[in-house]
Amino acid sequence: MLTFVFVCLSISVTGLHADFTVSVGSSSVKVKENEGVDLKCSYTADFGATPRVEWKFKDLKGSQTLIYFDNKPTGQYAGRITMYSGGLRFNKVTRADTGDYDCEVSGNGGYGENTIKLTVLVPPSKPVSRIPSSVTTGSNVRLTCFDTDGSPPSTYKWYKENAPLPEDPTKFPSFKNLTYKMNIFNGNLEFVSVSKLDTGSYFCEASNGEGSPQRGDAVRMDVQDLNVGGIVAGVIVALLAVGLLLFGLWYASRKGYLPKKAESKPKQAVYTQPRTDDIDDGDGEFRQKSSFVV
Repeated sequence: MLTFVFVCLSISVTGLHADFTVSVGSSSVKVKENEGVDLKCSYTADFGATPRVEWKFKDLKGSQTLIYFDNKPTGQYAGRITMYSGGLRFNKVTRADTGDYDCEVSGNGGYGENTIKLTVLVPPSKPVSRIPSSVTTGSNVRLTCFDTDGSPPSTYKWYKENAPLPEDPTKFPSFKNLTYKMNIFNGNLEFVSVSKLDTGSYFCEASNGEGSPQRGDAVRMDVQDLNVGGIVAGVIVALLAVGLLLFGLWYASRKGYLPKKAESKPKQAVYTQPRTDDIDDGDGEFRQKSSFVV
């Protein structure tokens, strides 16, 4: 009875280990820029003594590149990586190395793969922001902020008059009259219908947990009422200018100051002298040719 139980337990444990398995040390690895890193990959003995091992890289834009193929590094990775029985080592990484690394193993009719996500840590740079200096009340206004270097991607905060703006103004009594929408992930600060309460000096801040947060330049945004009187006055001036131009053309034409169009002369018929060469018209008589030129 004890033997039967032992056999069943052995079968159950064996079933927990799938054949042709590829394992990685960690599915997510983080390392600072310009440092070395190991991407560990191991596999079961089912693949045989000399399996085929390949590494592929897919960057954040989805572009895929071979790293290790046919038992050697590909061109751009030669001298940058070292292969060993337990995985792959980068001598020094850059921010462009952030992405997914696939370890693929094949042999003895079997195939297996596993993926490691590598994040190269880079502090944020000074963000580039776009803040209009003057807008009109009631218009839709969007302020933008973007950090080009941070890895992982930065999140963003906005400040008005050096005071941080809450992500959701409706949750704070002192900001409840403001109508902006803030997206901390793409850096946009949008005013659906900007008002004079939104006048002030703004700047954004980028941070990703690496290094110190970086702030953009402060820009004052003035919110002004639409100058209806000025627009009406401009339209009236434009209409008066057009009217004066038309009157001037009419007056000049009436006084004969404008050049008249040249009158076309009627075509005249010109008679030419008969030609001296005689033509036999076939009945034994001759006639002379004459022509008119119009």
